[in-house]
Amino acid sequence: MRFKKMGGALHRAHMELRKKPVVSMVYLLLRIAVIAVMVLQFVNQNFENVFLCLLTLLLFLMPTILERQLQIDFPNTMEIIIMLFIFAAEILGEIRSYYTIFPYWDTMLHTLNGFLCAAIGFCLVDMLNRHKKVSLSLSPVYMAIVAFCFSMTIGVLWEFFECAMDQFFLLDMQKDTVVHTISSVMLDPQGRNKTVILRNITDTVVIADGEKVSLGLGGYLDIGGLDTMKDLFVNFIGAIVFSVIGFFYVKSRGKGGFASRFIPQVLQDEADSESN
Repeated sequence: MRFKKMGGALHRAHMELRKKPVVSMVYLLLRIAVIAVMVLQFVNQNFENVFLCLLTLLLFLMPTILERQLQIDFPNTMEIIIMLFIFAAEILGEIRSYYTIFPYWDTMLHTLNGFLCAAIGFCLVDMLNRHKKVSLSLSPVYMAIVAFCFSMTIGVLWEFFECAMDQFFLLDMQKDTVVHTISSVMLDPQGRNKTVILRNITDTVVIADGEKVSLGLGGYLDIGGLDTMKDLFVNFIGAIVFSVIGFFYVKSRGKGGFASRFIPQVLQDEADSESN
């Protein structure tokens, strides 16, 4: 029964996509590309990547499914960016190794994620503001703050997820950073809360299976900490940018042409007519 409902939801999502020719064309091209990658990965017996491709195809339809469930309409620009974001993260980033080939690929995606999540958070508040059964009326400042906080919360939860995957499955989702200076109280020989600083580090030596191994990194390996802070910082930038845009969008009573490309529209009238 659950698979039948899921199949019906996916079919309705495909039908909804046909109502947006431009979005439908982008979806079709990306879908063909993902299927081609999936076939190649299957031939190479990379079954983990095959599953990742299937997940990507499902994620492509999430905006359309959310539109039906929440009675909202994603602008074409935003919907296309979401699909390109999914493709860039899963296919290019994970399977094609863009995360390691291009140093700023992950930074770009986290910045965009902060921007998009702020837009979604803004829409959720806007839905409550316009809902007739909810006595809530937030000012533009509060709407911008809620959008910002929503985006940052999603960013923090994602970092929790990355940390959990690294700890339990050793996936290294929180990428490591080579540093040349470290400061730590754990290096204090007397065991006190005194910082010991090591500078000009040129190599890291570890003992693995009883043998000393030089990592040859040219410095000390920071395990995920700096990467996490960098991801949260660029998420912060993306969230701030959209929150400012959303603030002026509400202040101008929805007349901002640029902002309207990224703010989902509430279809409350349609929802009311269906309920009646």
